[in-house]
Amino acid sequence: MAVYHAIVRAKVRRLWTRIAETGDFRPAVAQAAPDVRFRFVGDSALGADLTGREEFARWFARAAEILPGLHLEPTEILVKGWPWNTTVVVRLAISATLADGSAYTNEGVQWVRIRWGRMVDDYVLEDTARLRDALARTAATLAEPDAAGRAGS
Repeated sequence: MAVYHAIVRAKVRRLWTRIAETGDFRPAVAQAAPDVRFRFVGDSALGADLTGREEFARWFARAAEILPGLHLEPTEILVKGWPWNTTVVVRLAISATLADGSAYTNEGVQWVRIRWGRMVDDYVLEDTARLRDALARTAATLAEPDAAGRAGS
């Protein structure tokens, strides 16, 4: 069992490293079961409770649009269970650049259930107060008129 857990931990770390290096979230979507359930806790533009790989991919696209240069780095990965019912908990350091050019940093936890190599449930909890403040700054920046009087830059 320890070997299986070490393999899963290494695969999760490689996946997040690849995503961080390329900004391409498609590898994470590819790991999801067709009927994956994804929840991003909070009452914000990123808040979600959805089902399906396509919806999951759309959420990632929206997150990358709202938080350009989004970078998620695993700081701790815990694995338990067997291949038919594996739980993975990832502690994440989060960073991005907001529309006003300021840095965004946060932390979060991802709780994932995997069955036979496919993610079937993904539950993400981020510091919602920090996220809310960052999204409010982004919305305010995008609503500010530029020199030509158009909203956003």
